[in-house]
Amino acid sequence: MADFEIRFEPSPRRVRVELNGTWVADSSRAVILHETRRPPAYYFPREDVKLDLFRKTRQVTHCPYRGDATYWSVNVGGKVAENAAWSYDDPYQEGEPIRGHISFYPDRVSAIYDGDDEIPHLARDLSSLHGNPIAGWLLGEAWKAKAPDALMDGFCRCLKAAGIPLSRMTIIIPTLHPQVFATVFVWREDASEVKTIYEPHDILHQPKFAASPFAVIMRGAGGVRRRMEQPDVKLDFPVVRDLQAEGATDYVAMPFHFADGQLCVMSMTSFAKGGFSTSDLGRVYEVLPVLSRLFEVHAQRRTAVTLLQTFLGRHTGTRVLDGLVKHGDGEHIDSVVWFSDLRESTALSISMERGAYLDYLNRYFHCMAGAIMESGGEVLRFIGDAALAIFPISGNWSGATGEAEACRRAIAAARLAAQRIESDNAAHPGRVPIRYGIGLHLGQVTYGNIGVPERLEFTVIGSAANTAARVESMTKTLGRNIVISAAFAQRYAGKLQSLGKHKLKDVEGDQELFTLPAL
Repeated sequence: MADFEIRFEPSPRRVRVELNGTWVADSSRAVILHETRRPPAYYFPREDVKLDLFRKTRQVTHCPYRGDATYWSVNVGGKVAENAAWSYDDPYQEGEPIRGHISFYPDRVSAIYDGDDEIPHLARDLSSLHGNPIAGWLLGEAWKAKAPDALMDGFCRCLKAAGIPLSRMTIIIPTLHPQVFATVFVWREDASEVKTIYEPHDILHQPKFAASPFAVIMRGAGGVRRRMEQPDVKLDFPVVRDLQAEGATDYVAMPFHFADGQLCVMSMTSFAKGGFSTSDLGRVYEVLPVLSRLFEVHAQRRTAVTLLQTFLGRHTGTRVLDGLVKHGDGEHIDSVVWFSDLRESTALSISMERGAYLDYLNRYFHCMAGAIMESGGEVLRFIGDAALAIFPISGNWSGATGEAEACRRAIAAARLAAQRIESDNAAHPGRVPIRYGIGLHLGQVTYGNIGVPERLEFTVIGSAANTAARVESMTKTLGRNIVISAAFAQRYAGKLQSLGKHKLKDVEGDQELFTLPAL
């Protein structure tokens, strides 16, 4: 006997459904569905159901061998059983015996009677779950996968080992990311590794995706099954037509959900004669909740990394994930400290329309912060229209480079920022030009989290950070976009132009300042 099967039989007795003292279904023609590891389900012909008490809801679920199920809530005397009944309006071939029938959740109605006997509320039989070898692999091996692509590769290989004629699989997981809408994993039996694709936010509007089963499912339309060997198969999606041209025999796309309701999509393609059997799809379908939780763990880890790196910085976000989260966690590091500011920002914020000013700010930060990150620096915080960044020299920092290299990178970032701002100003001749100041200093800072336990911020503090801000303030006085401290100049191997000695606020003694000679 197959390790997963569905079987239909006519009920030999009268079956009734009661809700709040009223018979909402009463039939001598009910059909009993027997499904592996699930309690029997009773399906009633619609003619034997009091549909005037039913209200169709928006809920839709998908079964890869029965099709899409739609749901009803039942209202009797003011007592409402939400989504208590369902039916397969247009079932697949395997579900044809229950076309035009309605079934009920026993725990959402008052009672279901088979003859004079009330049917007990039987739970799904999980004790025999290891009868499905895929479930055994998910419970015993899948947790070892260190990344989602490894999880997918192991899962697909497990399906193949279980005799399921899988040739290709695609999984789409929406991603909380500023640039990425969804992460797409593609497995093919003729490829050596899983391909990972990061789709941008406009993917839903791109013709190839908009005309795919994935777009339909993500809009809540249930699932898709196309048996390409059948003469009357619907070739309503480009991917189905392409697969049929390649010789594929079966295509299944189905939704699965994370615990928070996030909708994801999986597709399976077979090139084997006959495609997927009911047993094949049943074994996959019943383990989807477990598989989805495993993918959710990886997705949440990626979301955490993305958000921390986006809002804290690449290195700082990683440190937080590694456990540096207690109030006061930190260290002393030697670093080049970068402080930059936008000129005349207060006046511009008053004179410009809000949307135009935000666009102006983002153009400025794109030039400035982008140059810092591309040159190996870490932007720690934005302070209004100012930016604080570091180029680490020492400390527990994977990007620590030594004094000369940190200085070289900071100068490279300053030159790149200047070039980009010049290009941006040239590209917007009718707009207010971006004017800025950059201050560079080198010294020891305390890098760690400050604040209160309920609201912490990773940043650098200390006299070196204050000096960098004072150096930057001299850009206005000296009429230079970039001003550099003597401590930085002593470690930098390139040529700098002296601007003479000057008094810096809150810094003892006169300080020689420098700038780039050829900027």
